[in-house]
Amino acid sequence: MFSPKSAYSGFSVDDLAKAKEFYSATLGLRVDAEGVGARIHLPGGGTVFFYPKPDHQPASFTILNFEVDDINAAVDDLAARGVHLERYEDIPHVDEQGVMRGRANNMGPDIGWFLDPARNVLSVIH
Repeated sequence: MFSPKSAYSGFSVDDLAKAKEFYSATLGLRVDAEGVGARIHLPGGGTVFFYPKPDHQPASFTILNFEVDDINAAVDDLAARGVHLERYEDIPHVDEQGVMRGRANNMGPDIGWFLDPARNVLSVIH
């Protein structure tokens, strides 16, 4: 019988030290070394594991979404930490901050995408 006691997600990076620095110092998350990789402790109690991979290919989809109450303040804070939002030409309603304003256009949440040092896609979302 399949009866897991817990579950978590994982993703690869090309430079473990840079990823640890980004997730801990830049984003302010707790990161613990674990085996060959590291575990990020996410807001709300979940975790995600990342590990080095020599032939790493960045995810072409969003691997982590960070939900916030105030996307404008969150984007400004990220920018102050050196994190800049990606701009995708095929996504409509993107403002000067780089946020896709979905709520104002009945297209879902307001969301902005950014990259970790391994070029995996992350988002801030309201």
